[in-house]
Amino acid sequence: MSPNPQDTVEVDLGGRTVAVPRGGLYDRYRMDTDLEEVARDPRVSGVDFFRRLPKTRVESPIGPTLTPNFYYRISTARVTMLARSRALRSRLPAELDPLEVAPGLGLASVVFFRYDVCDIDFYTEAAVAIPVRPARHGRLGFVDLAWGLKNDDLHAYVLSLPVSSDIAQVRGHDGYGFPKWVTGLDVDIDADRTTARVLDDAGGDDLTLSAPTPAQTAYPSGERVSTLTSYTTIGGAWHATLNQTNVLSAGGTRSPRGLVLKAGRGRMSDDLRSLDPIRTLRLDVTTEGQAALHMPVPVSVPDRRRGDRRGRR
Repeated sequence: MSPNPQDTVEVDLGGRTVAVPRGGLYDRYRMDTDLEEVARDPRVSGVDFFRRLPKTRVESPIGPTLTPNFYYRISTARVTMLARSRALRSRLPAELDPLEVAPGLGLASVVFFRYDVCDIDFYTEAAVAIPVRPARHGRLGFVDLAWGLKNDDLHAYVLSLPVSSDIAQVRGHDGYGFPKWVTGLDVDIDADRTTARVLDDAGGDDLTLSAPTPAQTAYPSGERVSTLTSYTTIGGAWHATLNQTNVLSAGGTRSPRGLVLKAGRGRMSDDLRSLDPIRTLRLDVTTEGQAALHMPVPVSVPDRRRGDRRGRR
């Protein structure tokens, strides 16, 4: 949800005007945030991860900007479900293939994000996504899966990505090509419990999550850095967006007990139902992390639209 008008200032992003918190990090620094000031924030464990990631000024659909976008304190919860490849392929562009765990079986995921301190100020986010095979990757699907899980290096196609702030919506939709819209969205994650609630257009529940938080393991900064590559189209051309996460405290559990993921009425629920998930495989929660979200870059993706997809099951 947008901040109160009296507490905001208006900024221009590629010809679109959005409101941001007055005196917030974006208002003061326009993505060129002072790391020394961030280091003094009691919510932030440190900024060494970001010192090794210099920013670059680039042209983009939202105008000149600095990349990566830094997230200094985040928490996330990911629910991974088993789904039939046929259902997954029905929602994927022809150029992408689901990442399969067995013939005819792939994965669907629902992810909730809370960004407490970042270059574009506090916001929350949620996603329905399909893990996919890397573009132009020749190995078998199960080899891709094993490699990706072992190295915390996954690829995905996002169906839904609602957010709670205007600047996150404009940057994500116009700048990255993601299916973003603004809605009421609460995410609360601590060492004991993980809850999230996404509202639909009428103010009712779209998607909700409640679960005990898995036991957490602490990691020194830089020891566990995972990557996620998301594929989108911008102006009809394929792009890849890299997100690097510096995991500081995280844990997961298989077949999680006490997890309740409830679909209501709304765009996220519709997308999740379309994937026809069979059962929940894992819950992974990061109670503390940091991230660097890079601007998308053009990527070559095989054009299978002229091929025969009837044999792909």
